[in-house]
Amino acid sequence: MSNFFVAIDGPAGSGKSSVSKAVARLLGFGYLDTGAAYRALAWMVQNNDGLTPEVLASDPSQLKTFEANYRINTDAENYSVMFGSENITDAIREPKIAEAVSLVARVPQVREFMLQLTRSLARDCQKPGIIVEGRDITTVVLADAQVRILLTAAETVRLKRRSNELGQISADAMARQISERDASDAKVVDFMTPAFGVVLVDSSDLNFDQTVSAVLEVIEQQFKRETND
Repeated sequence: MSNFFVAIDGPAGSGKSSVSKAVARLLGFGYLDTGAAYRALAWMVQNNDGLTPEVLASDPSQLKTFEANYRINTDAENYSVMFGSENITDAIREPKIAEAVSLVARVPQVREFMLQLTRSLARDCQKPGIIVEGRDITTVVLADAQVRILLTAAETVRLKRRSNELGQISADAMARQISERDASDAKVVDFMTPAFGVVLVDSSDLNFDQTVSAVLEVIEQQFKRETND
């Protein structure tokens, strides 16, 4: 079980997933994309007639069904997301899922459920450490993590990065997705200002490799402190 936790927060398009995965590979740590659970739940809603965010709020058994079927591989080298026997790793990245995630994430019962699920998945990782990335990881989910980082970037930079990832979406639609996700999440957590004890890494003027190096430096400095204490 993991005993060294790295929590990474940041807004859409900040590079959380790709940077966290690369850092986990370099360190031999596990990797947990907490957003994948929200996207998988949105996928379940979209693929079940009659299931809506409102139903999730009123019928807890639906979340139990999700928990029984949801599986995510925390090995950064073999990342995958399963729902039952179906591999949905690529399906949950489709634009229609991205647009539905905010509706699911607004449900208080869903957020509480995801909080407990994330903590359980992080604890159960068999690597010496794990990188856990998401939206309110540093302040709520893993507020006691040994390393807490807020990874951010200017909105124009984030739009460009997300456009490169999802080139089939129009620029207007992309901008709308980013602004809507930012506005929705800002109601729940301030993901642009680091909380006390959280290290800010602004990647606006950094390329991918430089961002990975910056995050690695923060983790390695704290790891040295932990081992020397």
